[in-house]
Amino acid sequence: MAAKEDQYVAYVSTYTQGDSHGIKIYNVDMKKGRFMEKDRVEITNSSYVTISHNGKYLYSITDFGVEAYNILPDGDLELINFAPINGMRGCYVSTDYTDSYLFVAGYHDGKLTVLRLKEDGSIGEITDEVFHKGLGSIAERNSRPHINCARMTHDNKYLLVADPGMDHVKVYRMNLEWGKVELADILHCELDSAPRHIKISKNGKFIYVVHEWSCMIDVYSYEEKKGEPVFEKIQSIRTVKHEQGSTNAASALSFTSDYRYLLSTNAGDNSVVVYEANPETGLLIQKFCLPVSGDYPKDAEFFPNNKFIVSLNHESNNMTFFHLDLEAGSMIMNGPALKVDVPNCIIFHKLENP
Repeated sequence: MAAKEDQYVAYVSTYTQGDSHGIKIYNVDMKKGRFMEKDRVEITNSSYVTISHNGKYLYSITDFGVEAYNILPDGDLELINFAPINGMRGCYVSTDYTDSYLFVAGYHDGKLTVLRLKEDGSIGEITDEVFHKGLGSIAERNSRPHINCARMTHDNKYLLVADPGMDHVKVYRMNLEWGKVELADILHCELDSAPRHIKISKNGKFIYVVHEWSCMIDVYSYEEKKGEPVFEKIQSIRTVKHEQGSTNAASALSFTSDYRYLLSTNAGDNSVVVYEANPETGLLIQKFCLPVSGDYPKDAEFFPNNKFIVSLNHESNNMTFFHLDLEAGSMIMNGPALKVDVPNCIIFHKLENP
């Protein structure tokens, strides 16, 4: 008897411009590399979603706060609760590796919010709030703090917070007993580079930071020495060919399920770039950079079987799908675009008992 294949759903967060359903749920056809809409969740302006590390709960940004959901056996979502963040709408949300705390990044007000998570997945009280301060390059959006990403190192000791307004990544030491953060280091990025998203290698030794305006990925080695975090930049690599006067902006950052390949996307150029990631050295080698057949690919993700890519095209209001050959370094469009209004991010979830 053939083994039963894994089944997945995909959660897509969207802004709600005339549609109150900010999260769309799709059944994933792993063989054909396509989605079929399954359900819609009523929530306002879901800027970003994340799934707890135990796989039981989904957390989403919404206006003025965050919402927690039970992930049901069929992948549908059941609301647990809403919690305010005492600030403007966030743009990014993540949990620590024990699912004890929730981190919310505030782009508009430059605020990091830490909230306690309860054993039932519900969101509790705010345990810490940090407003980033300072002046940037005094050039358009880079004149004041904005926080775009906040995620823990794999050892669950330090919170990495990307601030594209200040062109740096702040490193906070995390107190897991009290839910407090303390500044431990700052990774200074190039002027007007705008660090946007952060990913970490499977072994936790390498940090990848994609920069929105310079269209670069910086790679850092990471280790802790004598109780202090130590970072060393080991590579900077472009996400798209540099052209004078271009308006390209890098956005997404995502690994394959085996962490062997990393992708990013380029708005303006409207392309996806894929790199091979060396697990021993952390270094990236570009495999290809190809068009996504949509406008402003705000996010993109590998299918869990690494055979397909989906691109979320924020301004053309659709998702496009591609068959992927990572060894050959190629991708081919896989069927027509699927309409979805102003998509922001996507996350796959494996069904435990389909």
